[in-house]
Amino acid sequence: MARKDLSRPAGNGRPLGAGERAERPADEHPPLAATEPAEATEDGHQLTVLDSGVRVVTERMESVRSVALGLWIGTGSAVEGEPEAGLSHLIEHMLFRGTARYRSLEIDQLFDAMGAELNAGTGKETTSVYSRVLDRHLERALDVMADMVWRPAFEGSELEQEREIVLEEIAMYEDDPQDKVFDVLGEAVFGGHPLGRAIIGRADVVGTTGPDTLRAFHAARYVPSNVVVAAAGSVDHDRLVALVQEAGIERVGASAPALPGAPDAQPARVRFFAKDTEQYHVCLGAPGLARDDERRFALRVLDNILGGTSSSRLFQEVRERRGLAYSVYSFQSLYAGTGQIGLYVGTRPDNVGRALQVVADELDRFRAEPATEEELERSKENVKGRVLLALESTTARMNRLGSSVLADMPLLTVDEVEARIDAVTLEDLGELAGQLLAPERLSAAGIGADESAFRAALAPVSEALAA
Repeated sequence: MARKDLSRPAGNGRPLGAGERAERPADEHPPLAATEPAEATEDGHQLTVLDSGVRVVTERMESVRSVALGLWIGTGSAVEGEPEAGLSHLIEHMLFRGTARYRSLEIDQLFDAMGAELNAGTGKETTSVYSRVLDRHLERALDVMADMVWRPAFEGSELEQEREIVLEEIAMYEDDPQDKVFDVLGEAVFGGHPLGRAIIGRADVVGTTGPDTLRAFHAARYVPSNVVVAAAGSVDHDRLVALVQEAGIERVGASAPALPGAPDAQPARVRFFAKDTEQYHVCLGAPGLARDDERRFALRVLDNILGGTSSSRLFQEVRERRGLAYSVYSFQSLYAGTGQIGLYVGTRPDNVGRALQVVADELDRFRAEPATEEELERSKENVKGRVLLALESTTARMNRLGSSVLADMPLLTVDEVEARIDAVTLEDLGELAGQLLAPERLSAAGIGADESAFRAALAPVSEALAA
C-alpha cells in the first residue's frame, strides 16, 4: 500500500468532488482532464438508505476486476469553530493511526498485501477515505476502512506522533507561497466566515488539542446520517449493503452539526503576506455560485474560456504571447450556499505590473465579450469531453457518486449533463461574466516582498484595491 495523504489543501482551485479544492498543477500547459465538479450519473447506479441513515450508492462496471471504494463524511474545515481550526484535518490523519481492532502498521500491511492504495482527503465541507482494490478484496478493505471511520483509537502516543507530522505539514505549507496564496484569497473573499479559513488548520490548535477533544469532535460529526459509502466497478450492490451493516455502524440516531449558512455580502478586500520570494503570487477572486445553482454548467464553460485550458485567453495573453508567467489560470469552487471564482498568476517582481495590466485588460474584454461563437463551442466540447473521459475511471465514478449523494445533489445521466452544457448560450456567459467578475466584487491576495508594489500593480484591475 502506498498511503497518500491528500489532505493538504492545494489552494482554492478546481473542486474535488462536491466543491472541494484542488490546485491546477503548474504544468507545461493546463491539463487536458482536470478534476471537475461532481455530476454523478444514474446509468446503472443503485442507492440504498439504511435504517441507521447511512447511504450506500454503487455503480457496477462489467468490464473491470477492481472496485473503487470510498467512505464520505459531511465534515470539513467549514464545520469548525475558530478554536477548532484544523481538527477535521488532524482527525483525518488520526484515522490511519489505529482503531479498536487494527494497529497502524497492520492497516498498512493489510493494504500492501492487497496491492492497494489507501488514501484520504479533507476539504471545506467533506472528508473522505478511499481505496481501489481487486473485487476479491472488497470485504477486507471495507472492514478495515469502516473501523477507521467509526472507531479510531485516538491513543495518546499515536496522537503525539501524528501531531508532529501535521505540524511539519503546516510548516511545509507555509513555505509554499503558490499554495498559501489561495488561503490568503479565501480570507479576502469570505472574511471571518468559516469558508475563509485554511483547511490545513492552525498550528496552535493542532499542537495543543488532546485526545478527549478529538474524540468528542469525531463523535459529533462521524454519525450515520452524515456518511455515504460509495463504490464503482466490479461490485454487487446488495452484497455491499450487507457488508456495511456487518461492519458495525456507530452512534445511530445522532445528528451532525449543519454546514454554516452562506456568508453575508462581503466588501472587496486586499490581503498581502510579506515573504521574500522569487515571484509575486497573485490571486484575484470573488464569491461564486452555490453547487446547486443551475448556472454552474455555464460557469464551467465560462471558466474554460477565461483561463481553464491552454487555448484560454489568460493563458494565451499572459504566458504564450508575452512570457510574463509560467503558471496562470482561472478556477471555480462550489460550496453548499455559495462558491468562489478567481484566477492565479505567478510572476517575477519586475513583471508583476505588466502581468496584472494584461490581466486587467483581459477581464475588461471578457466582461464586454466573454466568448465568440467559436470559443463557446470549443469550451462546451471540452467540458463534455472531460465528463465522458472521466467515466472510464472507477475512482472518478465513485467520487462522483459519493460526493453528489453526500451533498444531496441530483444524480444526472450523461445525456442530461450534456444537454445542460449544450444549452449554454453567449447570453448566459455575458450575464455571468458581468455579474461575477464586476471590478467592485474582486478581492485580491498576494505573497511577495513588497506590499506597496503589489498594491500599485492592482490599479489597472481596480483603483479601490490599489488604495
